[in-house]
Amino acid sequence: MGEQGLILNISEAPVKSYKNVQKSQPVRKWEKFKALTRNKSKDASEAPPPPKRPAPPLSPKLHGKKAKADVIPRKVPAGRSEERPKGGRPPIKTSSLFKNNPELPDIERLEVKQLQEKVFSSDSFSDLGLHPHLVATLTDVLAMSRMTSVQKMTIPALLSGRDAMVRSQTGSGKTLAYGVPLVQALQEVTPKIQRSDGPYALILVPTRELALQSFSIIQKLLKPFMWIVPGVLMGGEKRKSEKARLRKGINILISTPGRLVDHIRSTKNIHFTHIRWLVVDEADRILDLGFEKDLTAILNALNAQSERRQNVLLSATLTQGVTRLADISLHLPVAVSVTADPCSEPMLEVTSPWSSELRTFRALLSQNGFFSTRWWFPCDLKPKMIVFFPSCELVEFYHTLLSNVLHLQQREGDKAVFLRLHGGMKQEERTDVFQQFSGARAGILLCTDVAARGLDLPQVTWIVQYNAPASAAEYIHRVGRTARLGTHGNSLLILIPSEAEYIQTLVNHKISVSEIKMEEILSNLLLEDFLVIRRGKKTGTSDPQAVRERATVLQTKFEDYVHASAETSLSAKKALQSYIRSYATYPKNLKHVFHIRSLHLGHVAKSFGLRDAPHNLSQQLAGNPKKQKAMKNKRSDGHKTLRTKQRFSDLLTSEFSSGLPPKPKKMKMPQSIDKTS
Repeated sequence: MGEQGLILNISEAPVKSYKNVQKSQPVRKWEKFKALTRNKSKDASEAPPPPKRPAPPLSPKLHGKKAKADVIPRKVPAGRSEERPKGGRPPIKTSSLFKNNPELPDIERLEVKQLQEKVFSSDSFSDLGLHPHLVATLTDVLAMSRMTSVQKMTIPALLSGRDAMVRSQTGSGKTLAYGVPLVQALQEVTPKIQRSDGPYALILVPTRELALQSFSIIQKLLKPFMWIVPGVLMGGEKRKSEKARLRKGINILISTPGRLVDHIRSTKNIHFTHIRWLVVDEADRILDLGFEKDLTAILNALNAQSERRQNVLLSATLTQGVTRLADISLHLPVAVSVTADPCSEPMLEVTSPWSSELRTFRALLSQNGFFSTRWWFPCDLKPKMIVFFPSCELVEFYHTLLSNVLHLQQREGDKAVFLRLHGGMKQEERTDVFQQFSGARAGILLCTDVAARGLDLPQVTWIVQYNAPASAAEYIHRVGRTARLGTHGNSLLILIPSEAEYIQTLVNHKISVSEIKMEEILSNLLLEDFLVIRRGKKTGTSDPQAVRERATVLQTKFEDYVHASAETSLSAKKALQSYIRSYATYPKNLKHVFHIRSLHLGHVAKSFGLRDAPHNLSQQLAGNPKKQKAMKNKRSDGHKTLRTKQRFSDLLTSEFSSGLPPKPKKMKMPQSIDKTS
């Protein structure tokens, strides 16, 4: 660089003589240099002249304004387009969504014989000998005249007083299957139930939203029987108000396991001396959430205060944990299983009976286009849609991003309503969102798996899964939010090429999906006027290039929003970190499909509006990088720690890198350690 600088700064002015001998040394070096360059020019004159090359850019600091005109524009890497924003600011690089992507594998569509379940039966509630007022409530208030198949098999068994273990598809009416016989039995109790008697029935559910939904259904069934009082206990509510309700008296108690155990230990006026019913709804989910110890504490409290009760376990899937729970809590139960394959293995079976009501699709996309499609698909239609995310951070990030970018850009009257629901929200917000989305005709709910179990959200027409679930059972519960009680619905699962083998996992559980191309989804961009390019083609054209150009415009809008401030950029980086961590939590049997090494993290970063994969991401999010690194490498004895594990930031690769893992660095032995020991 020093010699090059001398060549660029040659001056034709005569060299001044210096009196000081020490200062004359640079002059002698300069004369030798001129002579050397003169000899080289003579040798070069004998050879053919080399092709002329443009001069390198001059330094503005050394040559002022004239040098700026001679600066050569820098080259743009392949796959990127460079645009100069208004105001003379430096150009912003935006990489292409449709270049440098791996080829999509051809996957053979496997024929699957799905399990069929007839949803409705020909029998009506009036044939069961129920109280006339209860039948009128079912017909007029709940608009239910005919029983579903699971209700037809469950209600008579429960009316006879037997325990039951019920397995049926999600959305088949299991809440009424135990709610109707429960209300029928309690209204017959003589003398009449009084509020001060305390709980006669206990209903355990895994989530707060399901507790509110079950409470609403039971409350409607009890409309003719005003002397029976229902109540709900769940996290997020004030303990004082719940204690006051328990003191007044609750006859049908609906609760989450953790909250009930808390009251058993801390509330003196709660008792179960009159308990007659125990219902465990979504039993597999309760066990998956780690409530096994809480269930044990609840069963011990019930057994100590009540001699005999009727027990009911309900679930859409049966696992080994649910079977163990049934063994210790049920007495000679009736097994209700509504499937068309009696020879199937009940322990591992997943009921997927929606061949006519639910259309399931998979979109196999390249990594770059995959993440752009993830953004657009929830917004190209106007239905009632649920989008599942793996973490609360992703829900918050995409809710903010889509609300701020797309809500203001879409056509007037067609703007989508974006709602969010996850476990990190306050209970008041969760209740408002749940009620708002339940009563809405259209809208988009971004949520975690907190909304995947048991919730009856009316008229949901699309289920979109941002990430593939870790089990087929979880897949069933997610898509079960649509096509409920015989209605029609659609489900979309998006996969990248490295995840294509996940289809075999669904096939093994008798789940069949159809493929939909990325271009079919992105073609809806042609209907949006705010994505029109000045030099673009007419709206409505089917040219693939027009679709790609509009997808690039949409991607640019997202990136501009993310990079508009340090706060939005930091939230994008947090969401990126959360996604990568969730991707690393897949079970061992799926590691060959979902492995973090198969992700091109530069492309992943673009799905969060980041123009490139950030370096030292964990240190950026933690605070001062130097301070955090020093504290991390310092041990209690003052020595530096040996680096034995790869850092999280080393997994982040640039969009234009090879994607291969970095070479391992050589570890240096600390000087304070005696090597001879």
